[in-house]
Amino acid sequence: MEQSQFLEILHLDAARRRFHGALDLQPLGAEEIDLKDALGRVLAEAMAAGADVPGFTRSNVDGFAVRAADTFGCGEENPFTLTLNAEILNPGVAPQDEVTPGTATVIATGGVLPRGADAVVMVEHTVPDDDGGIQVRRAVAPGSRLSRAGSDIARGETVLRRGTLLTSRETGILAALGRRRVPVIRQPRVAIFSTGDEVVAPGQPLALGQVYDANATVLADVVREMGCLPISLGIVPDDTRQLEAMLQRGLDEADVVVLSGGTSKGGGDLNADVVGRLTRPGILVHGVALKPGKPTCLASHGGRPVVILPGFPTSMIFTFHEFVAPVLRCLGGLPPTRSRQVRATVPSRLNSEIGRTEYFLVGLVQATGNQEAGSGSQALPVAVPLGKGSGSVTSFGAADGFFAVPRQDEFLPAGEVVDVTLLGRDLEPADLVIQGSHCLGLEIILEEIRRHGFTARALTVGSSSGLQAVAAGHADLAGIHLHDPDTDTYNRHCLPAGIELIPGYGRLQGIVFRQGDARFAGNDAGEVVSRILAGDAVMIHRNRGAGTRILIDGLLGEARPSGHSVEARSHHEVAAAVAQGRADWGVAIAPVATLNDLGFLPLKEERLDFAVQVKRMARPAVAAFAAALQSSAARQRLQEAGFSA
Repeated sequence: MEQSQFLEILHLDAARRRFHGALDLQPLGAEEIDLKDALGRVLAEAMAAGADVPGFTRSNVDGFAVRAADTFGCGEENPFTLTLNAEILNPGVAPQDEVTPGTATVIATGGVLPRGADAVVMVEHTVPDDDGGIQVRRAVAPGSRLSRAGSDIARGETVLRRGTLLTSRETGILAALGRRRVPVIRQPRVAIFSTGDEVVAPGQPLALGQVYDANATVLADVVREMGCLPISLGIVPDDTRQLEAMLQRGLDEADVVVLSGGTSKGGGDLNADVVGRLTRPGILVHGVALKPGKPTCLASHGGRPVVILPGFPTSMIFTFHEFVAPVLRCLGGLPPTRSRQVRATVPSRLNSEIGRTEYFLVGLVQATGNQEAGSGSQALPVAVPLGKGSGSVTSFGAADGFFAVPRQDEFLPAGEVVDVTLLGRDLEPADLVIQGSHCLGLEIILEEIRRHGFTARALTVGSSSGLQAVAAGHADLAGIHLHDPDTDTYNRHCLPAGIELIPGYGRLQGIVFRQGDARFAGNDAGEVVSRILAGDAVMIHRNRGAGTRILIDGLLGEARPSGHSVEARSHHEVAAAVAQGRADWGVAIAPVATLNDLGFLPLKEERLDFAVQVKRMARPAVAAFAAALQSSAARQRLQEAGFSA
C-alpha cells in the first residue's frame, strides 16, 4: 500500500495560531456545587462578603474584658484591683452586662466583647484578690487583645475574583463567608481513546509486536491534574467504522476529543482519514516542525477541538502540553501556565535536526566548575539528555525537565547554557548522582542507600562517558568496567589524576543466544566465535563508550558481521533483540541472560568498580554508597542475583 505524506508541515507558532483561531476558547458555562466539592475548581464569579468577618468584636485571649483606662499606671509592684462582674463570656454567649468603671468580666478566647469594655487583660497578667476580684499587674491600651468587627473582611468587600483556583485557603474563606454553594466554571470534559491493532489493555496477554496502552492512562491522569474530567473510551482497532463511531461518541459526550496513535500517515493508519471527514472546518494542521511530535494532527468541528496525538509516549505527552493543555486551561477558566525554568549547561555537543524545533528530556545534575559568567560562585547544573527516544515510556518519569533547540540550530556546543523547563514544581537535587555502565546489580546498592534516607539518580551513559562525567564534576560516581589487555586488569589503568576507585563486584560477560540454537553449541568460546563469524548469524553491538563494546571489539578483531552497526544501550536491550529474533547473538551479563531465558556462553569475568573524585569521597551519600557495597545484606543479594564479590 502506498504511503501518503503530510499535507503541510507548519512551524510550532503557526500551527498553534491556526488551531486556536478555529476554536471557541471562552471558559465553559457556570454551575453551582457544594462547598465540600469545590477544592480544585475555578470560581465562575467574584465573591463579595455579605457580612463582616468577624461579625463582632471578639477577644483573642483568655482573660478579662476591661476599660483600658482602669489599668493605666498599674504594674507588678503597684497592682490595681477590679471588681468581677457575675457574667462569664464563653464563645457564642451574647453579653448582657455592661463593664462599668472599676469592673471586669471574665471572657474566653473568641468571646464577644461586652458594652463598656475596650480591651482585654490576659489572665496571666492578673491574680485573684481576697475579696473575689482581680489584681491587674500590667496596663493595657485600648484595643489590646481584640479583633474588631470587620477587621478581617468587611461587608461588601470582594475577597475572591472570577477565575480563582480554589485551594484550601480559598475554600476556608468561602466557609468564613457562610457560603454553602459555590458558582464554579464547568470542568472541561475530554474524551480519550487509543487506536491501533497493536494496542492492548493492561492486564491482557501481550504478543510480539503488541504494546500495552500506557497513553490512555497518562492522558487521563494529566487531564485530571489540570482539573478536567477525562472520559476514557478505551481502545479502537484499525477499523474505519469503529473509528467513526468512537469519534462521534467523543463529540457527543465531551468538549475535547483526543486520540493517540496512527498519525504518521502510514498506509495502514486511518485516524487522519476519519478525522478528515469532519467539517466546520475539519483538519487544520497535519504535521508540525517538532521533534518529537512531527505527525500531530489538529482539527476542529464546530469550534470543538479534535486532536490526534502521536502514538509514541514521549511524542504524545510533548504535543499534549503544546497544543491540548493550553486549550483546556482556556476552557477551564485558568490563565496560561507559568512554567518554572532553570539555567543549565549541556555536557557535550548535541546534534539537532535543522528545520524542526527539537525537545530534549534531561536529568539535572549539580556540578562544579561551570558557573555562568557574572553569576557568582554557584555552579550551574548540567542537563544530561536521557536519550531514550520518543517511544520510551519511562523518559518523562525519569526526567527533571526539558529544553528546546530552535529549528534554525543544527547543534549545541558543549557547555552551552540552556533554559530547562521543569516538569515538576519542586525540584530536589539527588544526594548521589551516578553515571556510567548499565548494571542490574547497581539497583541493589541503591536500594540499600535509599533505606538510609539518601536519594540517588543513575544515568546509563557507558563506562567511558561516565568516567568523563566524574572527571568533569558532573557526577559523584561512575560505574566502569574498562579492561586493560596489557595487564588483564580492570579500571585502574584509565583513572585520571584525582580519581580513585571504590571496589565494586564481579560479573560474568558472555555471548547470549536463543536456547537450542545449534550454531552456539559447545563450551569453547573461541571456537564458537570463529564458527558464528564464518556463518550468517546476526549480531547486535553495544553503544560507543560502553565497556562491553570494548570487549566485543576485541572479540571481533577486524571482522564486521551482519548487525555490527546496530547499537544497544543496555544489557536488557541486547537480550530483548536476541529473544525477539532481531539478532542472533550479542554480549551481555549472565543475570540478564537468565532473566530472559537465553543461552549463555561465558567470555570473561570482569570487575564493575565505581570511580569517584577523591575530594568527594567524604560526602555523606558517597560514604553511604561505599558502606552499602560492603554490607553483608547487599553482598548476599548480589550473589543471589548472579554477581560475585
